[in-house]
Amino acid sequence: MSQLPIPTPPYPWPRRETVSHKGTYGRVLVVAGSRGMAGAAVLAGSAAVRGGAGIVQVACPNEVLATVAAGNPCYLTAGIHHHADGTYSESSISAVVELAKSANAIAIGPGLGNRKDVAALVWGLLRAAPETPIIVDADGLNVIAPLAGEFVGRSAPLVLTPHPGEFSRLTRDTVASIQADRTGKATAFAKRFRVILALKGHATVVTDGSRVYQNTTGNPGMATGGTGDVLTGLLAALYASGMTGYEATALGVWIHGRAGDLAARELSQTALNAWDLVQMLPLVFRELESS
Repeated sequence: MSQLPIPTPPYPWPRRETVSHKGTYGRVLVVAGSRGMAGAAVLAGSAAVRGGAGIVQVACPNEVLATVAAGNPCYLTAGIHHHADGTYSESSISAVVELAKSANAIAIGPGLGNRKDVAALVWGLLRAAPETPIIVDADGLNVIAPLAGEFVGRSAPLVLTPHPGEFSRLTRDTVASIQADRTGKATAFAKRFRVILALKGHATVVTDGSRVYQNTTGNPGMATGGTGDVLTGLLAALYASGMTGYEATALGVWIHGRAGDLAARELSQTALNAWDLVQMLPLVFRELESS
């Protein structure tokens, strides 16, 4: 199969230090998964591992803990206690907040479900960790929508990674209106709420309200369940390792798309799935390290 030309990333890839250890590259906490969606936690956690984080811990409901733990031997796991109906108590939320205190970056949302207690969990983490970079995706976005300026006082980056439907819920704007002006809508939102936004889709828009990057990698084969979970974990790893906000998000989106392009070359766009992206991340990093 012919070689796929190597495009230029939006920002340089930082080299690993010769003298370093796992603590050098940070600790990621992934809060994800629920009954029927354990795979979301596995994908996000595995992407954080492949993204170069020194330590990754995946917190998930006790009922899916065994499945998530079996999904990858390279991350730690922590069970979230829940009632018989799957809902979380205040003490369970407090326990997750305690885990977050040792994290250098937090990824929250994939596969959590859309319930009031999940909203309490997400809000609890956001309020308890204003100095820790947090990436929010999927159900994490759904339970905090719509926004009304709650995060303006954060000192660390808050990264939101919605697809157009999730962005519609965040803004109460129509999907058609968003798609008609993706860059303008994304930039205005990021500026108003002081967040870093990655509006996913063709030519994903990354903006901090002043700078804008339109991604050049990726393909239609990535329009399949779980690919956003991979991006969430990947971004958390980049933040945990010390990359700065806007640049880390833009580069992470680029890497994610490049993994999709390599997967499509090897497997086809039609057959591509989210796990293929995780498997292709090492090839992308090999390109970056050799450039």
